[in-house]
Amino acid sequence: MANTQKVRLNKYLAESGLCSRRDADRLIEEGHIQVNGQTPSPGMKVNDLDKITVDGKPVARREKKVVLAYYKPQGVTCTQRDRHAQVTIKDVLDYPVRLTYAGRLDRDSEGLLLLTNDGDLINSLMRASHYHEKEYLVRVNKPVNREFLKKMSDGVLLKELNVKTRPCLVKEEGKFLFRIVLTQGLNRQIRRMCKELGYEAVNIKRVRVANVLLDKLKPGEYRPVAGEERKELYRCVQSGQNAGRKSQR
Repeated sequence: MANTQKVRLNKYLAESGLCSRRDADRLIEEGHIQVNGQTPSPGMKVNDLDKITVDGKPVARREKKVVLAYYKPQGVTCTQRDRHAQVTIKDVLDYPVRLTYAGRLDRDSEGLLLLTNDGDLINSLMRASHYHEKEYLVRVNKPVNREFLKKMSDGVLLKELNVKTRPCLVKEEGKFLFRIVLTQGLNRQIRRMCKELGYEAVNIKRVRVANVLLDKLKPGEYRPVAGEERKELYRCVQSGQNAGRKSQR
């Protein structure tokens, strides 16, 4: 049955699983999207009765919202945009609904990746201003010490990016292993932080995003995020959005 509720075009594209709202705005601006054969305005509202295409290809109707917890193995690239990627999420995950990752992991890292067709969820989880927690176990090439742990937790100046990381929780878990909880997602952040302090991150495993745990998943496995876990995830998203609004005042 067609959904006749009118929503903004960028939201519709996100809810269809095509991309995030931000990418949808870019596609609209660059003229890739047409609605009923016409070039749309940015704020146009549409529903399932409209014929919407991207570069001439029909956009699927909005699907029931799906959220998966997926264990991304090492060597798998998140984005389809990397022309040099040998293996991508699309190659290893066979799922009937088109899903997008909410917060990527680099190719050499492993662990929890949230996949969804809910554009609002993707948008919120990827906004650093919402302070959503992401927890990692990191193995390094030499023993960790108090000085290293303190500098990591206080924030590290990343010279390549000319930015200092936010203060964060860091805890020793073994001679070469530590746990870190981040609320931002700078490019290869943990690897860069370690490098600035004279360490090399040998292995990075993400074990939590917001309230969702990697738990007993094995590399390549996934499970639906449902029930109370899903409700709590959306509560986390809402509280993050509220925190973001307050920080902008």
